Amino acid sequence: MKTIQIINGPNLNLIGIREPEIYGTQSFDAYFEELKSVFKDVNLQYFQSNCEGEIIDKIHETGFSADGIVLNAGAYSHTSLAIADAVKSITTPVIEVHISNIFSREQVRHHSFLSAVSKGIIAGFGFDSYRLAIESFF
Repeated sequence: MKTIQIINGPNLNLIGIREPEIYGTQSFDAYFEELKSVFKDVNLQYFQSNCEGEIIDKIHETGFSADGIVLNAGAYSHTSLAIADAVKSITTPVIEVHISNIFSREQVRHHSFLSAVSKGIIAGFGFDSYRLAIESFF
């Protein structure tokens, strides 16, 4: 059974409440339950933190044992060399995910430090971005 670790970064714990015009009204916890029902033969794990160091620690913890990491680092995607270095340091492939189309938003969101060190990038498909990322590991 494959193990896929989903890691969400800052403010993504507020999905369902925060900016519903961008992120919708469903919580990520509710969506995660849907993902588990779709991928019954996959050990899906979920972690969220608003703290950069905790995200790095989770990447280190799972980055040599999981079959894949789906990483939505939120705003840290655009600012964190440390998270990019963590991704570059592990052997588990990482798919960078964004719920919104970051290229249709503010200019600062058009660059991601994670893109160059990730296996791939999926952005703009809402929560389906996570499903597509998980499917890419098969």
